Amino acid sequence: MAWAVRGQVIWRDRQVCGQFRQYTGLTALSGRNPEGVLKYPQHTSTGEHLTIMTADTKPTPEHRRNVVVAYIILAIGALGMLLAGWRYWPSQPPPDFANYDDIDARKEAFFGYFLPLVEMRNEEILKLRAELLRLRDNMDDLSGRQQRRVAQLAEDYDIEAFAINEPGDWDTLLRRVDVVPPSLALAQAANESGWGLSRFALEGNNYFGHWCYVEGCGLVPDSRPAGARHEVAAFDSPAQSVQRYIRNLNSHEAYRDLRVKRSELRENDELITGLELVEGLAQYSQRGQAYIRELRSMIRFNELDVLDESPAADVLPLGTHTSQ
Repeated sequence: MAWAVRGQVIWRDRQVCGQFRQYTGLTALSGRNPEGVLKYPQHTSTGEHLTIMTADTKPTPEHRRNVVVAYIILAIGALGMLLAGWRYWPSQPPPDFANYDDIDARKEAFFGYFLPLVEMRNEEILKLRAELLRLRDNMDDLSGRQQRRVAQLAEDYDIEAFAINEPGDWDTLLRRVDVVPPSLALAQAANESGWGLSRFALEGNNYFGHWCYVEGCGLVPDSRPAGARHEVAAFDSPAQSVQRYIRNLNSHEAYRDLRVKRSELRENDELITGLELVEGLAQYSQRGQAYIRELRSMIRFNELDVLDESPAADVLPLGTHTSQ
């Protein structure tokens, strides 16, 4: 095990290699007397053994302000990439996280790589959601092509027997077509992949622990019991892993409570945050509430909740909506 002390963070601009434009970098300083400690496994097969030990004392207001500014800059950078149409980003391979000896530098690389992938997928979902809201408002006058479009989306999101003229079915679909807070996605990616060092991340671009059940669909876990058939899914890119993760939360019955909570937050014009939705992940891991506590600690320890408050968290106006 490697132990790293949590320090104060400042931000600087740096040139990212290849065809990336100038982006935001994170530098850790040890000038602040730290209380929190991160227990970090250098090698893990599932990412589920990652444990975060947080400080008993809260960060100082000055430290909090620094982190808020830092994450807002990072989020605005991701938003700028979206608006500029930087579609090449998903095709870029991730950094070699094993090359980072300093834990804060590794976290910088990890969050800096995955935040744009999450924001890009959320942007696509918000556009789709806006389209669905317009179609719902005219459900009685949809063309045949529009009806087929909605029926296909309902099938994609695992809704059976969708009825175009049934408001309740539209509500179900809109509950599923919505964003996943960046803080939640980043915390789970770090947790499930051991900060990008797990075998399944390195060999299969699987950063969220997805399983599959067709022979040859992924990687066979070393600890798979005799007679079991599951494999850990393999993806062509980290972007595909992010896409599958968000679709999983938005469609699987196990995460219905998460979607209901998200819908309630929208209806009440409240911020959709990872800390609010994390309780809906009790079935994501066999560890149940222990897993939820760990994710909550990761979000707070790394102050990822700031990303949910950023301009990039609300890329498109959603229009008028009363039920989802």
